[in-house]
Amino acid sequence: MTQQHKTPSLADALIPIAILIALLSVSVYLFGSDSSYGPNQIALLIATGITGLIGIKNGFSWKEIEEAMINGISISLGAVLILLAVGSLIGSWLLAGTVPTLIYYGLELLNPSVFYMATCLICAIVAMSIGSSWTTAATVGVALMGVSGGMGMDPAVAAGAVVSGAYFGDKISPLSETTNLAPAVAGTELFEHIRYMLWTTIPSFVIALILFLIMGMNGASETNVAEIQSMQGLLAENFNINLWMLVPLIVLLAMAVRKVPAFPAVSIGALLGVVWAIVFQPDLIQRLGDSDQSWRNIVVVSWTALFDGVKITTGNADMDDLLSGGGMSGMLNTVWLIMCALTFGAVLEKVGLLTRAVSAFLKGAKSAGDMVLRTILTCLGTNLITADQYMSIVMPGRMYKNEFAKRNLHQLNLSRSLEDGGTLTSPLIPWNTCGAYMHGVLKVDPFAYIFYAFFNVISPVMAVIYAYLGIKILRLTPPGMEPKANTQA
Repeated sequence: MTQQHKTPSLADALIPIAILIALLSVSVYLFGSDSSYGPNQIALLIATGITGLIGIKNGFSWKEIEEAMINGISISLGAVLILLAVGSLIGSWLLAGTVPTLIYYGLELLNPSVFYMATCLICAIVAMSIGSSWTTAATVGVALMGVSGGMGMDPAVAAGAVVSGAYFGDKISPLSETTNLAPAVAGTELFEHIRYMLWTTIPSFVIALILFLIMGMNGASETNVAEIQSMQGLLAENFNINLWMLVPLIVLLAMAVRKVPAFPAVSIGALLGVVWAIVFQPDLIQRLGDSDQSWRNIVVVSWTALFDGVKITTGNADMDDLLSGGGMSGMLNTVWLIMCALTFGAVLEKVGLLTRAVSAFLKGAKSAGDMVLRTILTCLGTNLITADQYMSIVMPGRMYKNEFAKRNLHQLNLSRSLEDGGTLTSPLIPWNTCGAYMHGVLKVDPFAYIFYAFFNVISPVMAVIYAYLGIKILRLTPPGMEPKANTQA
């Protein structure tokens, strides 16, 4: 006989969430910036266990809960494969001189006073072209972070500029997965969705650019020109620097534009980096290996770059940190965090606790402002709890679709809110898949750049302000045009 599942109480729904928040707070207090390297994972697993116990109390079997965990982890496997491939790509591009070349020319061309603004714009253009904030951050973003180090700029502000630009471009690109997902869930058309988003997205992005310009101008005097020239000299001494080194980047961007799936595209980019390293950086390979040019030495150094990255020694500690890293092994902690986070989210959804919490949250919502605010907060909460941006779009979208219609609100209001609350807040949360990914590739903790990812913070606030002021809020039926009730017998 099938066991009956009890409807969870509000207390059931809030207990694991409250415990997780408490554990994560203690984790950050005790371990600081190292909290994502193990402590947060333990907090997530403990909260998962408590959620499972509540599910068992309400009639769920361990087998059902275990299946939910497995399904939750399986959702992340595509992202995990991309993440591992990105690790290999960074390692091979460091060895090939692709990233060092980008850093070299970036130091030469970018003026420190406009660096943050330029970084945001460059990432926005690339992300808009290829539809991927992840690929943008892992390629152009990594190079720009290197340039920021060479200029003596604040890495947290630079990371905020990369994230702001990457997510602006991703949000309005028709090639983006989340930009396609939000209208699909809400029941709107893709290009209508993009056009409707522009009303809040463009003003938010302009404000972000102005803030980055102000911050760059205030910090420009700290830049040492002689130090920049010294950094360029060290790059030229250790790598073969020329425009040919940018071919792997161009090939990867071309594949992205042609909609080649991310995992094979990034993998091909990583392998092309190895080929480029063998052809153009033989001296570096010889130095990193056994000081000979035998085929064994070339294979070992190139292979190691893919799975364990590279470790460059220039005599300058800052440059060594800048030019060393990459490899699949550098992404394993991020994979660990993603798997723990999605395990918790999957069990929470399976036993019905997330749905219960959201249904209580919706009570009292009457105006368009109330609905937009609650949708954005629900997306943010889902990002915090389930640690997955796709879940933060799909679940609130499914829950609120009929509620928007009941209140005579067009579904475009919902699809825009899903992007503002789900897509844009995901990289601001350290244990979210996006936050963990950005931490993995930019090497800056989301807790450090969260206050500088201006676009990601401003756009949701702008959407709520628009909704309460009634600006660009579409109705299913315009006021005064509602159909009259049929009174005929």
